Amino acid sequence: MIHQTAIIDDKASIADDVSIGPYTIIGADVEISSGTWIGPHVVINGPTKIGKKNKIFQFASIGEEPQDLKFSGETTYLEIGDENTIRENVTISRGTEDGGAITRIGNNNLLMAYVHIAHDCQIGNHIIFANSASCAGHVEVDDNAILGGFTLVHQFTKIGKQSFTSMGSIINQDVPPYVIVASSYGKASGINKVGLKRSGYSDEVIRAIVNAYKLMIRSKKPREQAMSEAADLINQYPEVKLMADFISQSERGVIR
Repeated sequence: MIHQTAIIDDKASIADDVSIGPYTIIGADVEISSGTWIGPHVVINGPTKIGKKNKIFQFASIGEEPQDLKFSGETTYLEIGDENTIRENVTISRGTEDGGAITRIGNNNLLMAYVHIAHDCQIGNHIIFANSASCAGHVEVDDNAILGGFTLVHQFTKIGKQSFTSMGSIINQDVPPYVIVASSYGKASGINKVGLKRSGYSDEVIRAIVNAYKLMIRSKKPREQAMSEAADLINQYPEVKLMADFISQSERGVIR
């Protein structure tokens, strides 16, 4: 299942049923698990570990050195989980020593064409990156988020669970869970009700999240005052507490 024109380093570890297309290059210290399909003209360098049943399309560059001037050849890592789809021309870098030395991609993610995941990013599960969405170094993206096409995320920014960014959003502050971001320099524009309904959130919980959003984000009140006014919702709904904890712990400040 490995094309005769593919070049596989002797120090790579490839499961027996992995499919590798023409002219693909697999470097040393690359581990690829069962059921993964790799198309033509892909380059994968290590140390990189790729889990089960992933699909990696042509011209992707996986596990290359980080685009960081401080990097000087240290041993750093990339880990990719299971059942991800990585489309054409996606680039994913390994970590840096200062950033924890590892970039992580979870499970069941869709990375559309031309997506870039920079060094030391921590990407969760069931996330969609639309075409040309890009994360600078040290970005964290929580489960079930959707990044619209050409979204740009500033380094050290956090993107919360079930959030949504519109096409062309520039994100330079943290995005709380459930929040929709719109406009070129991203601003909060509501709650991702459609995504929450699709994920099984009840109408009651969605209403609570909307009310908490109005108090903690749209009101633009000082953080302590907003949290105090939302205390009943925070105590009653774990989903609201998740949002409140995210805002309280934000170091960059949150999009409003």
